[in-house]
Amino acid sequence: MRVVHLTKPGQALGCLTGLFLTALYGFGQTDPSVRGGPAGAGGPIGGMSTNETTFFTDGLSRFLEQDSVRGTISGTGSGLGPRFNLDSCAGCHAQPAVGGTSPAVNPQIAAANRAGATNTIPFFITATGPVREARFPSDGGVHDLFTITGRSDATGCTIAQPDFNAARTAGNLIFRIPTPTFGAGLIEALSDTAILNNKAAFPNIKSALGISGHENRSGNDGTITRFGWKAQNKSLQIFAAEAYNVEMGVTNEGFGTERDETPGCLFNSTPEDQTNFTVTQPQKVPSDIVGFATFMRFLAPPAAVSSYDGVGAGSIATGSNLFNAIGCALCHTPSLTTGKVSFGGLSNQTVNLFSDLLVHNMGSNLADGISQGNAGPDEFRTAPLWGLGKRIFFLHDGRTSDLLNAIGQHSSGGSEANSVIAIFNVLPSSQKQNILNFLRSL
Repeated sequence: MRVVHLTKPGQALGCLTGLFLTALYGFGQTDPSVRGGPAGAGGPIGGMSTNETTFFTDGLSRFLEQDSVRGTISGTGSGLGPRFNLDSCAGCHAQPAVGGTSPAVNPQIAAANRAGATNTIPFFITATGPVREARFPSDGGVHDLFTITGRSDATGCTIAQPDFNAARTAGNLIFRIPTPTFGAGLIEALSDTAILNNKAAFPNIKSALGISGHENRSGNDGTITRFGWKAQNKSLQIFAAEAYNVEMGVTNEGFGTERDETPGCLFNSTPEDQTNFTVTQPQKVPSDIVGFATFMRFLAPPAAVSSYDGVGAGSIATGSNLFNAIGCALCHTPSLTTGKVSFGGLSNQTVNLFSDLLVHNMGSNLADGISQGNAGPDEFRTAPLWGLGKRIFFLHDGRTSDLLNAIGQHSSGGSEANSVIAIFNVLPSSQKQNILNFLRSL
């Protein structure tokens, strides 16, 4: 079997004939599964000052905090509800460490009926399934799974959960899972120019393969947005403020209005999270959303490995070459470089994110019917692949835990990935396995 070692994205176009002729199919390929060993994530970036470390640590403690409605339950903050999906940031962002994505045991099960709440667990939430939010394509918005009705700290509140069964019957229900936040400060530090220069690279190869991604942009200042499944959020502070309000129901200085203003369910003054002018410790003055953003900004990217769980360096290196050769790297760009930014640890850094941060048409199979900014109903941001080796659930809705299946789901009517997936599909099983082994090393 001839092993093809190529380094430029899409170089396979010039050697496909030879690859087809030498393809000897062996045993079937399988997802190596979630990589064992240390988490390889969850700590701060290097080069931080003492003060930056202090603020990072404070942000981590806020990220871990569990909220109740009024903060009257021991060990909790305040502001939860009236509607919510979870009661802490770290509940959603837990795998393989704080700041990550959906964990193996779904914390939404326990949160649903904490403190006496009377919620019914929706059919799409299971103990070993992904943390999910629900959206209705008819309005595009998040419809929170749970309410504070019945809780001991919300006496008198009586509001109903959404009817998700009716929404399913009407074809008006889609899901999203949490995106990892490791290395988010490096992504935030990438200039628009860096993203656009990468977009302009390899135009002929991209055209030949049907790849035509584009950036999403802010409707206010016109700059490139980059966070979220559709790259809909510009900054980590906006990302934090929106999630605090939408996922936990906590009003804040970015989103100051309760999402449900039913009389009898409003227990706190708004915004519930705000700048604290009464404390003397500098790191305690900023609001939670600033603390969350600081934590995510200084959160280090996940570490790749050179071998793992019986997978050797040779297979990983071959898989990396093939990943580039067949065109995967045209969208999952291996690295970009930050410019000069205010925080030294984020300045002039190589960012091995494996994403172009553009949105692409992913076809009818993955389309969710929702537009955000200028990302259409069948378009999604190229998901950064760093940290993939430790992920349990894949794709925007967590529909699969099998990496090979996730790759296959990229191909359907209208998808920009169709040509690349077609090339992948004709690789020998051993070469597919090398690619899978490489991806799980990230």
